[in-house]
Amino acid sequence: MRLEEGAAIDPPFEKEMMICAGTGCISSKSDAFIQSLKEELAKNELSEKVNLVSTGCFGLCAQGPIVIIYPEGVFYHQVKPKDAKKIVEQHLMKGELVEKLLYHDHETQEIINKLMDTPFYHKQKRVALRNCGRIDPEKIEEYIAFDGYQALSEVINNCSREDVLEILKASGIRGRGGAGFPTFMKWSFAKESPSDQKYVICNADEGDPGAFMDRSVLEGDPHAVIEAMAIAGYTIGATQGYVYVRAEYPIAVKRLRIAMEQAQKVGLLGENILGSDFSFHLDLRLGSGAFVCGEETALLESIEGHRGEPRPRPPFPAVKGLFGKPTIVNNVETYANIPQIILKGPDWFANIGTEKSKGTKVFALGGKIQNTGLVEIPMGTTLREVVEEIGGGIPDGKEFKAAQTGGPSGGCIPIEHYDIPIDYDNLLEIGSMMGSGGLIVMDEDNCMVDIAKFFLEFTVEESCGKCVPCRIGTKRLLEILEKITLGKATMEDLDKMEALCFHVKENSLCGLGQTAPNPILSTYHYFKEEYIAHVVEKRCPAGVCKNLISYEILEEECIGCTACAKKCPVAAISGEIKKPHQIDQAICIKCGVCLDTCRFHAISVG
Repeated sequence: MRLEEGAAIDPPFEKEMMICAGTGCISSKSDAFIQSLKEELAKNELSEKVNLVSTGCFGLCAQGPIVIIYPEGVFYHQVKPKDAKKIVEQHLMKGELVEKLLYHDHETQEIINKLMDTPFYHKQKRVALRNCGRIDPEKIEEYIAFDGYQALSEVINNCSREDVLEILKASGIRGRGGAGFPTFMKWSFAKESPSDQKYVICNADEGDPGAFMDRSVLEGDPHAVIEAMAIAGYTIGATQGYVYVRAEYPIAVKRLRIAMEQAQKVGLLGENILGSDFSFHLDLRLGSGAFVCGEETALLESIEGHRGEPRPRPPFPAVKGLFGKPTIVNNVETYANIPQIILKGPDWFANIGTEKSKGTKVFALGGKIQNTGLVEIPMGTTLREVVEEIGGGIPDGKEFKAAQTGGPSGGCIPIEHYDIPIDYDNLLEIGSMMGSGGLIVMDEDNCMVDIAKFFLEFTVEESCGKCVPCRIGTKRLLEILEKITLGKATMEDLDKMEALCFHVKENSLCGLGQTAPNPILSTYHYFKEEYIAHVVEKRCPAGVCKNLISYEILEEECIGCTACAKKCPVAAISGEIKKPHQIDQAICIKCGVCLDTCRFHAISVG
């Protein structure tokens, strides 16, 4: 069990070291650091005095791997295997801080010893992420020590099925998977649908580029999802559940399996849970990485053993879902909130957020930002606060240009909406959407046409091909975007692109096709001048689209050092030593090597 700062530690351990063992930190060798730490502890006869805990994501991924030492609460960042020796000898044995591993605020350079004292956490409120970085996710005892499974006990022993629905309704929780459908309403439809069998599904198939919210919850707090799914089963009258998780998440899969086995062993899953007449069984189903299986009906097809293609709706899954039976499908983050709502009450949750968007939202913050990582903010927090205060601003003094929310299904938020409070309705109003929670920040060096093309390439690749508007329409849209970035498009192409976007949105079968044009429509709406510059002026204002840029040598800046000429792979640069050089545009392949080589800022990009 984790201890609060300054609390005494029960024997036999004198210290506890919490080390991030999420996917991000493991990719930065936190597992090798843990192994080195074990060796150093053994060498110094400290293995019985120091408890090592591999935990989930702390959130501040840009500074990982992170280790926190209790009871001091001191945290070290970007630790490497070689640092284990220094931490053991200096901190654990001598009681001295290892200053080079302490966090320095990037603006003030102030040393901050406590993780939660960093500006990154000041405006966050961890509800879905409450146990990530706080417990050992592979030990059910630690989850129970932090009120785990108390909500399930409360529901089984003291609540009717209608009571649970009333709690969810009063809380105002909406689905965190994208559309924001009221959770109580979905559960109510399934409860009221008569059937001999019903199902509870957890959609853990997040596939948006840069998104890792669900993965982090499953890696850091899998029991929260299991408990919530059991509560859902009790509420709608289901005895079977499935967690559909992509096979590319091996750590999440491993910890889920461990957690399910533990819950089954102690009577929190399976027959007659907690001695009641309620039984609930849970199984895993691994997805093969098809983005379309994030759509709930395609996911159901996949669980049934069919090709992952969407079904026409209605009927909706709550009425006719898995194997034709009433089924609720919620994502990981939605479930992670449920136990806390039951325990702390609906008013507690409803008092967080905005009038129509209650609670918090988890975002995977990435792109052109200082503090990439996992953040959880109250609904209504502004984009500016997320980027500048939590994210630490744009690196290298660059200007904020836009943020993409909702991944391939979402849209961009330009600087004119920098102070927009983030919630479901506000984002829809400006042509974006919440989505599952990816938030990609872009600066002045990003080309918005290229951004739209990136997301369309992804959608074309991931379309299941079942319906013509999505299968053919997205390909035609991508072809137009490619023409624009090559400088071969006309103004008529822009009109065709816009019209086709609306046709694809209105006629596609499922959410993938219906939202695929969103990145185009939002970038075209807010950055139309960039599209026109590509088409009319044959110029990419951001200098990204290769065919529309040219490199020129500034005569007044060039000293004739010949460095660029020596590096040019096609010998397009010529000139005498100590005299300005020239670039032959007919030969130049626009690779940018000259720009990277010149130390005198004598190369311009046009």
